[in-house]
Amino acid sequence: MTEAAPHVLIVDDHRDIRDALSRYLQDNGLKVTMAESAASARRVLSQREIDLVVLDIMMPGEDGLSLCRSVREHRGTPVIFLSARTEELDRIVGLEVGADDYVTKPFSPRELLARIHAVLRRTNELPPGQRPKTGSRVRFGAWMLHGPERQVVGRDGVVVSLSSTEYALLATFLEHPNVVLTRDQLLDRIKGRGADEVFDRSIDTQISRLRRKLEEDPRNPKLIKTAWGAGYLFASAVEHA
Repeated sequence: MTEAAPHVLIVDDHRDIRDALSRYLQDNGLKVTMAESAASARRVLSQREIDLVVLDIMMPGEDGLSLCRSVREHRGTPVIFLSARTEELDRIVGLEVGADDYVTKPFSPRELLARIHAVLRRTNELPPGQRPKTGSRVRFGAWMLHGPERQVVGRDGVVVSLSSTEYALLATFLEHPNVVLTRDQLLDRIKGRGADEVFDRSIDTQISRLRRKLEEDPRNPKLIKTAWGAGYLFASAVEHA
């Protein structure tokens, strides 16, 4: 039996972009539905099973950031942003509201197709009950993550700032607690979120840096545990505030 093609929702107020991108994705084996606004997208999402949303940020009425935040609060559907805004802060804000990737306009349809497949692969590799649901504040152990500020705050009031790579790594762990994630999965996830450039196997270095910031004893970690021969496991309950 042939596996059903992934169903992609394209949300963009520019008809020429919607039409051209839809044709390209369909020619490459994807099922596509289009929406010209956030309101239209909400109707589609309430009526159909969508595997991934390609979402423009700047739209009349409700913008893409607001829609993405709502999507991630109520379902695990992955989101890729399209935006003409290229500033690093815009990219970070987009990722922090829950997007899985961020592509700037003008873009190559071929590159976007590759990113769609990469995000779908990452999502489908995860157990269904652990798919991402990102909030602006997340409590774990003795810490509270403040997403917009990329900071973690301890119960004693200590504030620890995170680099973009550390934030992406911690966010990935928080989305998938008590699940063993391989180094390749973590590396792929971090690259997909647009973090600082990370090279193969340097994931161990990033883990060490994050442990030094979060663990009472980094040499005997209680939060980020090594699963020997497999990868890493985030051993903490997670509560979305």
